[in-house]
Amino acid sequence: HAGVAHMRMWDEQVPAFAEHYRVIRYDTRGFGMTRSTDVEFSDRDDLRALLDHLSVERTHLLGISRGGSIALDFALEFPERLNSLVLVASTPGGFEHEDAELDSLWTEMETLYEAKDWEKLVELETALWTDGPGQPTNRVDGGMRRRTVEWNLWNYRAQPGEGKPQPLDPPAVGRLAEVAVPTLVMWGDLDEGGVLAGGEALASGIAGARSHVFEGVAHMVNMERSEEFTTRVLDFLAEEDTPGSDGRT
Repeated sequence: HAGVAHMRMWDEQVPAFAEHYRVIRYDTRGFGMTRSTDVEFSDRDDLRALLDHLSVERTHLLGISRGGSIALDFALEFPERLNSLVLVASTPGGFEHEDAELDSLWTEMETLYEAKDWEKLVELETALWTDGPGQPTNRVDGGMRRRTVEWNLWNYRAQPGEGKPQPLDPPAVGRLAEVAVPTLVMWGDLDEGGVLAGGEALASGIAGARSHVFEGVAHMVNMERSEEFTTRVLDFLAEEDTPGSDGRT
């Protein structure tokens, strides 16, 4: 899931995916219903432990935004656990992109975070990630916008501590050629510039990666263009399923 949401952002996809696969979605540590304390941890190890607990040896892995970055790191650290990889509106760990137009916005959001002014921070994050940079607030469905606001506020308000996720070392940005599973990369053309550049980097750096750009869509691709997104993912997975593989998860 994205860093401004939690696992409920997959509500529109789960029923369709479940017609063909065993579907597992979860809140990463510090988001949604998964609490975090002030400890160091690895998102990759958390995911591996979840799969072990559920007796899943290999799986198709789909991640969006922050979740996509975690999925990519997992593919590099535990390649034997994956059948395929779908990265949506994501950037590889360690990726850097200069966007002078947003410098002041990043600074303001950091100040609001330090002040714990969650309402104002979420207002700015919603404008950036849900609406899209420079886009009107009525561009997306009002219900979708309200849900992302509620989810993001929940994330900030509900956590008793601030965990410290440990990055993959060395980072994914210099290791894209190591990705050894079939990969689909997708993003929206109204997204923030760093994500646009990150999508291009993933699509060109991962050998054999397929890619698709959704026109007129910002960061929350699966929510904005739910039906098309679901179809594209299912079509990709159907092509990658092979007889004898544990590919139905």
